[in-house]
Amino acid sequence: MKKLISFIFMRTLPVLFAFLFLGIAFGLLLQQAGYNAVWAFMISTFVYAGSMQFVLIPFLGTQASILTIILMTLSINCRHIFYGLSFIDKFKSLGKKYPYMIFSLTDETYSLLCSTKIPKELDEKKVFFGIALFTHIYWISGSVMGALLGELITFDTTGIEFAMTALFVVIFIEQWMSAKSHIPAAAGLICGTVSLLIFGPGRFILPALLAAVVIILACKNTIQGKEVRL
Repeated sequence: MKKLISFIFMRTLPVLFAFLFLGIAFGLLLQQAGYNAVWAFMISTFVYAGSMQFVLIPFLGTQASILTIILMTLSINCRHIFYGLSFIDKFKSLGKKYPYMIFSLTDETYSLLCSTKIPKELDEKKVFFGIALFTHIYWISGSVMGALLGELITFDTTGIEFAMTALFVVIFIEQWMSAKSHIPAAAGLICGTVSLLIFGPGRFILPALLAAVVIILACKNTIQGKEVRL
């Protein structure tokens, strides 16, 4: 057990630092919006949607409809559907842990599960579950720490909301560098910019997403062909 925990901790250490800082930023923003550490714990435990949690904060204040929140969550996190398809058989083999593995799948967890080479003496199922659980705990810890800091220490948090923008920029750069075809990224940039100019900052996301999906589907064969050649 000690060797298992040590292996999982060392593999998830980079995510620990990333999630602590991002989680603290989320907790601070949540506390600034009037929600305490209990809210931070509950949201990070039961929502656990990364960037969507940042988007959720203004929704809480404006009393947005459930349908709006559902559509926004789907548009932001729909990529996890494709992540999950590649691991569905392995997740099923974990038995009762299967639902949790689906729930806890994030970009970072997916990357770790794909890249981790498991020693023969360790149980693959336990390693997979441990990676998912540890990363979840890291995010919860960061969120609660941020909310507590916001309650205990009074300081100017102006500009901290840029953490969400920085998160999306980092994700975009990583995807750009790792992707074999840049057509999806270019489609997203162009559709987002055009939609922003036409519909304004409050209504551009859904039209941009729909337009980008149409372009990507139209270019599907070209994208797949480039991936095969590379």
